[in-house]
Amino acid sequence: MSINIKDVLKKYTMVLALIAVILFFQLTTGGKMLLPQNVNNLISQNAYVFVLAAGMLLCILTGGNIDLACGSVVCFIGGIGAVIMAKNINFVVAVIVMLICGILVGAWQGYWIAYIKVPPFIATLAGMYAFRGLSNVVLQGYVVGISNTAFLNIFGGGADCYVPDLFHGEGMNLTCVIAGIALVVIYVLLVMRSRASAKAQGYSVSPFVSEAVKMAVIGVAVIWFFFKLASYKGIPAALIWIGIVLLAYAYITSNTTMGRYLYAVGGNEKATTLSGIDSRKVYFFAYVNMGLMSGLAGILTVARATQAQPTFGQGYEMDAIAACFIGGASAYGGEGNVFGIVIGALLMGVINMGMSIMGVEANYQKVVKGVVVLVAIIFDVLSNKKKK
Repeated sequence: MSINIKDVLKKYTMVLALIAVILFFQLTTGGKMLLPQNVNNLISQNAYVFVLAAGMLLCILTGGNIDLACGSVVCFIGGIGAVIMAKNINFVVAVIVMLICGILVGAWQGYWIAYIKVPPFIATLAGMYAFRGLSNVVLQGYVVGISNTAFLNIFGGGADCYVPDLFHGEGMNLTCVIAGIALVVIYVLLVMRSRASAKAQGYSVSPFVSEAVKMAVIGVAVIWFFFKLASYKGIPAALIWIGIVLLAYAYITSNTTMGRYLYAVGGNEKATTLSGIDSRKVYFFAYVNMGLMSGLAGILTVARATQAQPTFGQGYEMDAIAACFIGGASAYGGEGNVFGIVIGALLMGVINMGMSIMGVEANYQKVVKGVVVLVAIIFDVLSNKKKK
């Protein structure tokens, strides 16, 4: 069976755009873009985008709704953790408190949105101001440093925040290389198992040639990525947390009842309610998850900076929203997946890093990001018009 080039181009538009942007910056920066250290920094510096985008995806799925407060919540939660650890309280207690506070914030906003029917835009706009103010109250307007070595190493801010090389390779982290190969093998086995299961149940599957090409491309990309990491210091702790979050949310959106409810509410809320599904619980679930991810992003942010300050988190919500829409989440809800937000987050990260290496002024960087988001939304709107 032949591969339909038009369908492939349509399905992987943003992947091809990501490749094109990487090549552009690789050429314009004289090869600096893909240096091992920059590839590593790309992940570490944008860990919050992946984490927040995973939570934001669930909100967007419910009907194009967003959370404008998550950046302020990141600062608020990070401030709470820094203050707790400054009092020499065990960092595990601090992390637990931070995550619980994130859940409580999500429940607070989710209650108004789901049960009182306050529009998400208004409820989270209020939260954006309120939690920014509370961040200053918690920190009293000062920078609070974090010196707990265990906390910093586990969450990506310490000198030893990398997975150690168990094989002690010279000039190359062999543990990192083996991990990359293992991931590719597991991915191929899962895809083949899924195809075999679908065939056994009588479902149609994509042509094996196209599936093989897809597996080969993804496999090469993953091994190349881990080779770059291995050439620097290996697997950063931030990547472990990103992987855990993305795998968890990929499972939630594709293999759980609540995941199906999220798509259903975003597709047609009235029909979903008439079928017996309580849409209020779906909204509440989405925003509680957003609060949890804001808490984790707060932990990763203060760990990387080794401090908390009242200005942290500014614009984080926009980066998360942009990653979702660039990655194919529909502004109308009911469409989007975790693979898409990975592409969206990487594209935003590459643009940020590429322009920084080139010395582009920060204001112009914002202009470029704004245009990229607008193009993604226009593409979504035009696609929906064609479907109708």
